[in-house]
Amino acid sequence: MPASDPVVDVPHLDVLMDAAVAAVGGSRREGQTAMAEAVDLAMDGQRHLLVQAGTGTGKSLAYLVPALRHAVVTGRTVVVSTATIALQSQIVRKDLPRLVEALAPLLPRTPTYSLLKGRANYVCQHKASGGYPDDLDPQALFTEAAVDPALGSSERLGDQVRRLREWAETTDTGDRDDLATAVSDRAWRQVSVTGPQCLGSTCPMVESCFAERSRAIARDVDLVITNHALMAVDAFNGHAILPEHDVLVVDEAHDLVDRVTGAVTEVLTHGMVRGAVRDLRGLGVAATALDDAGEQLRAALEQMPDGRVIGPLPPLMLDALVLLRAQAHEAHADAKDAGDPHASTTAGARKAVRANLQAIIDVCERLAAPADDDVVSVAHSEATGRSSLQVAPLSVASPMRGTVLEDRTVVMTSATLALGGRFEPPAGSVGLRADDREDALAAARGDDRSAWRGLDVGSPFDYRRQGILYVARHLPPPGREGPSLAMLDHLTELLEASRGGALCLFSSRRGAELAAEHVRARTALPIGLQGEDSLSSLVRDFSADEATSLFGTLSLWQGVDVQGRACRLVTIDRIPFPRPDDPLTAARQERWSQRGGNGFMAISAQHAALLMAQGAGRLIRSGEDRGMVAVLDPRLATKRYGAFLTTAMPPMWRTDDPATALAALDRLARA
Repeated sequence: MPASDPVVDVPHLDVLMDAAVAAVGGSRREGQTAMAEAVDLAMDGQRHLLVQAGTGTGKSLAYLVPALRHAVVTGRTVVVSTATIALQSQIVRKDLPRLVEALAPLLPRTPTYSLLKGRANYVCQHKASGGYPDDLDPQALFTEAAVDPALGSSERLGDQVRRLREWAETTDTGDRDDLATAVSDRAWRQVSVTGPQCLGSTCPMVESCFAERSRAIARDVDLVITNHALMAVDAFNGHAILPEHDVLVVDEAHDLVDRVTGAVTEVLTHGMVRGAVRDLRGLGVAATALDDAGEQLRAALEQMPDGRVIGPLPPLMLDALVLLRAQAHEAHADAKDAGDPHASTTAGARKAVRANLQAIIDVCERLAAPADDDVVSVAHSEATGRSSLQVAPLSVASPMRGTVLEDRTVVMTSATLALGGRFEPPAGSVGLRADDREDALAAARGDDRSAWRGLDVGSPFDYRRQGILYVARHLPPPGREGPSLAMLDHLTELLEASRGGALCLFSSRRGAELAAEHVRARTALPIGLQGEDSLSSLVRDFSADEATSLFGTLSLWQGVDVQGRACRLVTIDRIPFPRPDDPLTAARQERWSQRGGNGFMAISAQHAALLMAQGAGRLIRSGEDRGMVAVLDPRLATKRYGAFLTTAMPPMWRTDDPATALAALDRLARA
């Protein structure tokens, strides 16, 4: 456990970095050294830092070593937050074990670390052993297949649940990611609980609770690895999940605003009410009035058009919300002592339904009186026939400033953070103000927690020598009806010239499916398509065979790290602008325009530039990689915003000549 107020001598950062780099079998890089020094200075001086560190910099090492040093010197925990499970796993299972082993002989004591996730990521032993009622009709467990395209399996839902319950009796961690064979989300919900559903200290199995054990460990270590969503929930809702810490490192910071927004967005559906009514009746509570209020909500939702709600909600919906809130309050009280006190599932059932009712109450109150920055919208799904009412924050800057930035030093880093070379947009999006005279004076006095520095340490890769950026200027602009035949034919030409080895990125699942069908019908090249197997299996097959190509959507734009000849071509079907009718995007663009700015460039183009940079970044992952990024959207070359988007991408050698591109791919394939 970190000491409360230690006074210790530790080697200089350079000594520790040399030991760390040697431990991972690498060599010192100029950008990595510059970043490590800046991170160390920020932690020591309590000044926020934004670092753009290109692919190959070794940024994980550049913040982990200063973080471990800071924790040992000060005795205070450092929290590292990431967006993806893949990076969390790499840090905890690969980077930190080697770093701790290398640094321990140089430090006064061996640094400690742990991984912390949300409660729903761990199996609840009480629920798995029957302490809660089944969330589904028992008959459905054995008649429904666990339909989950990511799993590529038709295993019955009941078989998955049975397998999970057996696993719960033998696992040492209870962590879903430690499952040997994945399960669907529906199956996992049968053995897990959310924070509000947890019985807490009254649970008969609290002493062996996996989630509680992980939190207890996190309170006594130097470094805690977590995720953006849990960090946001902890900060905004005051759950005290994370231990006290004075430094927060945010890796994959380009995703921070979206993850925080998602964590504090609330949704109301008729299905939520219907589920609460079902659970109440299982406890012996009639809940007729709540059921009627749910029907009134459903009727009001049907009367509202899809999209953003401008101005106050219609009277019919306001009346429905007032009635639903009142009935949910009454049902919440009725459920307190409901059910058979001798039944083993009663306590869990009461806790679960009261948690669900409280969520309904909270969202009704927020929707009835939304904050000035709240965006309210309605969504009608054609696929499911379900409707929902949603409320999301227009900006998370103010709450981030008040709950995160003022109480600790924050280091934000990503390979794609300062698009166009400017740090002000990402800084402002999380609540860091641009320097002005007042801020400068406050910083000089040492009493301003909003002072920050931006640093771009570049990338060690020679992009102009290693990569080509080809823009298919001759193709027609993409339309709303989906991929054009000309684009699909040219994509096929590119893959044939490359002999496969292509990561093909699409802005929609339908586009990926149509393209895969087109290429398969015209070539014998092996094609992996997202949704036809688990993502991990698809990426494994792609990296193992130089002829295989992989087609997919958003998770592939940011989540694939395949080095070598297996990935020598990356294609992008169209510039990934957000949908113009997306309520949050439209509201943010409108706010920006009202303030005299260019809403399209500040919001939509910024969003597209980030994804273009991330997508193009899949190509060059090591100093030996060679290949091409092919953008099949001519607007990158013909529209004024194209220059901004191109600037955000790695600086490769450029061409818009199809013959040059095809010849280059042919040479690369033959090499």
